[in-house]
Amino acid sequence: MISIPDSPGLGPRARELRRRRRLSLTEVAERARLTKGFLSRFERGQVSISVASLLRLCEALDLDVADLFDGSGGRLVRSESRARLEFGGSGMTEYQLTPKDEHRMLVLLSEIEPGGGSGHEPYALPVDIEFVHVLKGLFTIEASGERVEMREGDSFLFPGGTPHTFTNPGDEATRVLWVLSPALTSRT
Repeated sequence: MISIPDSPGLGPRARELRRRRRLSLTEVAERARLTKGFLSRFERGQVSISVASLLRLCEALDLDVADLFDGSGGRLVRSESRARLEFGGSGMTEYQLTPKDEHRMLVLLSEIEPGGGSGHEPYALPVDIEFVHVLKGLFTIEASGERVEMREGDSFLFPGGTPHTFTNPGDEATRVLWVLSPALTSRT
């Protein structure tokens, strides 16, 4: 049987990623067709895992095998590899700055052309809290009937689920940083 070389951090890394996704040991074991006991021992670094089992585990966690080999405490997202997102609106380019498997928070960078924004219809996101910080330019956000005009260096915090719209009222591009917690996710 071919097995992944012993790596004391591989199992604990898998456990960390499973917990970030808020998945139980039982749920992941069933998805990966592993016993709960084996998965528990693997996560504690007590046993090695076959390539086939590792691939099933990665599929159950919805990640690439390479994600397990990143043993550093932090996870780097290089500017050239950050994910471009399409949230709608007009005159905007948006990027995800946090790793795609991070579920505790989502950090986005929005580059908004003059007159661009979310559109006229208010929307609300299923998160606990939203934070926006203007890095460059002018930015206007309307949240629950309150209009807040912002400029470079200003920040605004509001409860998740608050209907809001936003726009760049200036004549130059605006850059804003959004922090959403927890991250938007398709998992329930």
